[in-house]
Amino acid sequence: MANVNDSLIINGKKIKNRITMAPTVKFDFAGEDGKVTEKHISHYTERAEGGVGLICVEATAVTPEGRFAKNHMGLWDESQTEGHRAITDACHKNDVVVIIQLNHTGITGNPMFGTPVGPSSVPTRDGKMSKEMSRDEIHAMQESFISAAVRAKEAGYDGIQLHGCHGYLINQFVSPKTNLRTDEYGMNKALFGKEIIQGIRKKCGSDFIISVRTPGAEPDVQHAVDVAREYVEAGCDYLQVSHGIDSFQVKLKGESEPYSDLCALGVNFKAVSGLKVPVSCVGGLLTPELIKYIVEKDLADTVDLARGMLADPQLPNATLDGSSYVKCFECKACQYGPGTGHSCPAEHKRKNI
Repeated sequence: MANVNDSLIINGKKIKNRITMAPTVKFDFAGEDGKVTEKHISHYTERAEGGVGLICVEATAVTPEGRFAKNHMGLWDESQTEGHRAITDACHKNDVVVIIQLNHTGITGNPMFGTPVGPSSVPTRDGKMSKEMSRDEIHAMQESFISAAVRAKEAGYDGIQLHGCHGYLINQFVSPKTNLRTDEYGMNKALFGKEIIQGIRKKCGSDFIISVRTPGAEPDVQHAVDVAREYVEAGCDYLQVSHGIDSFQVKLKGESEPYSDLCALGVNFKAVSGLKVPVSCVGGLLTPELIKYIVEKDLADTVDLARGMLADPQLPNATLDGSSYVKCFECKACQYGPGTGHSCPAEHKRKNI
């Protein structure tokens, strides 16, 4: 039986326990230049001090057009690299392995950056049509991901995570709803991400962690497993499982289970995939009791915390040693979301105790 205090080796890097921080975007922290700010540094330093074993820094754009908005952090330019060193230094000082999530919004892109692009021409969120990428454009986009990974390594990150979930570009290539192509990138839905992994491995070396945040069911479990298997064969070391475009149409959780439908995607994935890499789950893991339940029953190799660690960075320590923490209030709309000014009530309570 595993324990939350047990260490784990991922591609030669020792993760000191089974608790990880999920990538959660700080929408109001960055400026239009996409550079790391003091707000980012303070945020990740505080969470590195909270006992977590691995931090995955928030979704970071690989091109200016691939941002959520103008205040979205990026790694599309060499000038953005230096600021990230403060984040990686803070994590390493606290014996925390740190990776960064690389992303492009694809067809969900903000219209302020031009016509959204994707694997096929399909309706966008504003009712218009996305632009289908040519092969040359696909290869240029793959190089953008690879170059961003090289910058991440230069900044001291132990690895990267490709954002292959939540309806963004890599996920769009996987989903038959958004990938209608008849060429090799349509016939093999994993190919776009697979070639990025191969390129990163070639440029960043054998000891660089490559993770993918991948759907647990897209459009069904078997397709999701088949895609992830290709990622692993290409060099992926770690799968952090979340939802895709169609994932919640697949019900995987028994009524008696204490975890969420989102968490069930990762639990089921680990149970059925048979892939020889660590698998994480995420979603509603807000208490030490539930975190321990997932790990001790071997339902996932690591437990990915999001809102719980936004509310109180000490949640990992509370899980590991029984110390106190402030629980997430489970606001209907997370107060760390865009335009909220980060008015998290749990954070206010914690700082005023």
